[in-house]
Amino acid sequence: MHICLSDGWGGLEMYPARIIPELQCQGWEPHGLALSGSRVADSMASAGIAPLTVPSRGRALLQVGRILAHLRRHAIEVLHCHKSSDLRLGALLATLRPGLKLFFTDHMGVTRPKKDLYHRWAYGRVTRLFSISEATRERNLAAFPLPPERIRRLYLGIDLAPYSPQLDSAACDALRRELGVPAGSVAIGLPGRLTRGKGQRTWLEGLARLSQWTPGFDWHGVLIGGLTAAEGSDEVYVASLERQVAALGLEERITFAGFRPDLPRLFEALDIVCVPSRNEAFGLTVVEAMAAGKAVIGADSGAIPELLDTGCGRLADPESPEAWAQAMEALGRDDGLRRRLGQAARARAVERFGMSAHVRALTGEYAGDA
Repeated sequence: MHICLSDGWGGLEMYPARIIPELQCQGWEPHGLALSGSRVADSMASAGIAPLTVPSRGRALLQVGRILAHLRRHAIEVLHCHKSSDLRLGALLATLRPGLKLFFTDHMGVTRPKKDLYHRWAYGRVTRLFSISEATRERNLAAFPLPPERIRRLYLGIDLAPYSPQLDSAACDALRRELGVPAGSVAIGLPGRLTRGKGQRTWLEGLARLSQWTPGFDWHGVLIGGLTAAEGSDEVYVASLERQVAALGLEERITFAGFRPDLPRLFEALDIVCVPSRNEAFGLTVVEAMAAGKAVIGADSGAIPELLDTGCGRLADPESPEAWAQAMEALGRDDGLRRRLGQAARARAVERFGMSAHVRALTGEYAGDA
């Protein structure tokens, strides 16, 4: 049973629904526990399971008897939590029903020690803690009251199939026009939530430098991500980005595309994908762009350098607009280089970050000895 009692919507919340189909393909019977009316509950239902729901995190603790009965009825032996706050429930269930295996994925990357009495109790019941990169594992080893052998690095995976090219040239050109990309321009995209820490400000400053340094270079920037709080973005921050675009004189060269459910197709319309996030715990967008065969520029911080190297992408300082301008110009002026990097990136994504391999490694842990 995957437990995710969150009313938010991001990579953490999307994870259970993303892996449910592959769990079923590999012979497992996945279950879910989510908040009533949450997008997590809806996503689990869309993925093919009917989750058990509770009205709130607090009520989940009060309904522990109901949850235990559900576990017994369905012979559930594995619990997997995705928010640290859900470990209270997971640890309680594991305490009341000895023999349950409890797993936790640290999707966010812990930032402070968790070794007080409560955390020693809760994490003491965790069978295995998954770090989604080597960068986060180093922090996990320092922060959590667990021995090293119970903290494993397990990279996330994606379904590779949707990222294979599907558009013919006419459809791709039509999509570029929809995004406001002029014919003949290099389309430079930045996908992701419009929130602080994702690096949009540095990227826009880099594009302004690019415009100043190379006035004859035709490019167009595309910001892809929800523009409202309901779509996971910070509306105050979005407004500040719009003001920044105006102040930099880039209104005609930047498109705010908003939330797009067809991100794999948008990748086909882009020439370069940028991910300037300062401290990614993993970098799922990087892997998605790699799977789409795109030339990627990522921040040289957090976990992104584990995904990209000079053979399949480029890295730039997330605090340096100049570094981003230089990297974007170098790739923008060399379509052969973009093509070679994209082919190498696709090959690496297939080799290392497919969903099937991720779920096989995950279920191997589920089935292993505690």
